[in-house]
Amino acid sequence: MRLTAYPSGPLRGTVAVPGDKSISHRALLLGALASGTSTIRGLLEGEDVRATWQALGKLGVPIERAGDAVVVHGVGVGGLRAPDDVLDLGNAGTGVRLLMGVLAGHGFAATLTGDASLRRRPMGRVLRPLQQMGVRVSGQDGDRLPLTMTGSDQLMPIAYASPVASAQVKSAVLLAGLHAMGVTEVSEPSPSRDHTETMLAAMGAVIQRGYDAAGRPTVAITGQPELRPFELDVPGDPSSAAFPLAAALLQPGSEVVIRQIGMNPTRTGLIEVLQLMGADIALENAANLAGEAVADLVVRGSALRGIEVPPEMAPSMIDEYPILAVAAAFAEGTTLMQGIGELRVKESDRLQAMADGLTAAGVRAAAGPDWLRVEGGRGVRPQGGNVVDAQHDHRIAMSFAVLGLNAAAPITVDGAETIATSFPGFVELMQLLGARVEAG
Repeated sequence: MRLTAYPSGPLRGTVAVPGDKSISHRALLLGALASGTSTIRGLLEGEDVRATWQALGKLGVPIERAGDAVVVHGVGVGGLRAPDDVLDLGNAGTGVRLLMGVLAGHGFAATLTGDASLRRRPMGRVLRPLQQMGVRVSGQDGDRLPLTMTGSDQLMPIAYASPVASAQVKSAVLLAGLHAMGVTEVSEPSPSRDHTETMLAAMGAVIQRGYDAAGRPTVAITGQPELRPFELDVPGDPSSAAFPLAAALLQPGSEVVIRQIGMNPTRTGLIEVLQLMGADIALENAANLAGEAVADLVVRGSALRGIEVPPEMAPSMIDEYPILAVAAAFAEGTTLMQGIGELRVKESDRLQAMADGLTAAGVRAAAGPDWLRVEGGRGVRPQGGNVVDAQHDHRIAMSFAVLGLNAAAPITVDGAETIATSFPGFVELMQLLGARVEAG
């Protein structure tokens, strides 16, 4: 699919974005391990979450729609059955890595694969701690998919010091720890998103949070609990909200309300950084949904200034750097983003993709091993007029669509069908706000 974004005027209106992708994956996986029936409302039904849904079906978990809700009939911890087919997770990096943790405690073999993009992404940092716990892994290309993992119903608890702050690594180890006899602990350099441990605690698992001797944050889980089923309203995804939010910020005279967005402190890095850059973003109608903070975001067109983004912000906004780079193109001065080497092994090499696409649109940008620098010029719009290859990456596609809305000439995105993995209805939502976006 090709998507073309044309220069547009101020954006106005009130919208709701799809449910949080991270929480949606976890709700399905944890619902499958509960002893009983869980009900989920507002589940994101993009392609990534559907892939997790389908994989759980092959593992013997009945999941059905009931009106506006999705019902998961849990089989209990250790209750999955061996699949009779390959588990294809499509483009779902979160889905496949968390599923590895779930499968770790089951004494059968399962083969995991994905699309061309996911097969290029490394899995070693998740597999290494699982192997320490007793999982066996075989594959044809090192730590890439497709690979076969054989779990164990006698997993060993471990204390794992993760070299990176990664919610996927932490979650996979905690999910494996559900099956181990004893306490499994994960520490990381800085806090990563905590949806997994928050949901597990609400389901009755014994979760302990603290710090190790080096001052690193830790999370520990006591194995072999019986998990209670739950009812959950999934908040709006802050990573999806980032796109209409940025589009509104960059147009003088815009005023957009994005309703009931997840405001978990481990996910609000982009909002905090944009506010440091001068963004007018207000929070209204704050509430709590099953342990997750939510609020309406009120966004108004703002004059931004370039800053040096603190590297320690990366875990709380790792998916939002592409759209931050677009916002930086309109800021006064230079924005430097550091400590983000992980972006080179996402759905695409996001650092290079952003640097190349911005340069083609007339923006001065450069990328290094773990940094991205963007030189903005407030009042001088990027020239646009270019075609961007999304490289099978939904966030690259949506970021350059936002750039096209605010450039001097339209920007066309090739491969925009990938947007459906996380944000079905993106084009229609942007059009509702007054943006000139066309798909074909």
